[in-house]
Amino acid sequence: MNIFEILGPVMVGPSSSHTAGAVRIGFAAKEILGDELSEAEICLHGSFADTGVGHGTDKALLGGLLGMNTDDESIIESKKIAEQMGIKFKFSTINLNFVHPNTALLKLKGKSGKKVEVQASSIGGGRISVDAIDGLEMHFSGEYPTLIVESVDKPGFVAKVATFLTFNNVNIATLNLFRKKRGGTAVMVIEIDQAVKERILDGIRGFDNIKEVTYVDIYKNNRE
Repeated sequence: MNIFEILGPVMVGPSSSHTAGAVRIGFAAKEILGDELSEAEICLHGSFADTGVGHGTDKALLGGLLGMNTDDESIIESKKIAEQMGIKFKFSTINLNFVHPNTALLKLKGKSGKKVEVQASSIGGGRISVDAIDGLEMHFSGEYPTLIVESVDKPGFVAKVATFLTFNNVNIATLNLFRKKRGGTAVMVIEIDQAVKERILDGIRGFDNIKEVTYVDIYKNNRE
């Protein structure tokens, strides 16, 4: 544990879990959508549902979806800003059963028509866990730049991607593979030690049997 985990992040709002973590959940979901946001249904579970409005969780989640950072004072006006941008949004409560109490399910639609559902939780100190994308269970923190590579589940898929990253001097911090069934869709989640250039993402997208490549970097505003 480091000093930032003890003190929590620089932020707008009263709670690192309900506010800063919520901003990062929204930002991660925006990155996963990979499109300009058009519509958002934000479903709040557990403590998020019970006390979220009082802690500004709703505004924080929406602020993250708009690309705001945890210390952005515009978070408190995120609803008004979204309305001015023509973004449709609504909030609801949901029971996701046995998940972390600070969990949100974000159902998003981009201007190109792309849709995605992201389930994520705020686990304390502004840290988050992305727990599912489009119903496929997975877990990653977003603390590292993260590649999400969706492919047909065939032999050699993992090795090919890992070798390509190594060839391009991209160091892998963690690598996990998730799938619902053998031979179906497999999703590789790769946390890496540095930002990834677009040409590398395009290289992976050019591989056979690749369905989609998503790049998530929720701390990129801190590095720019």
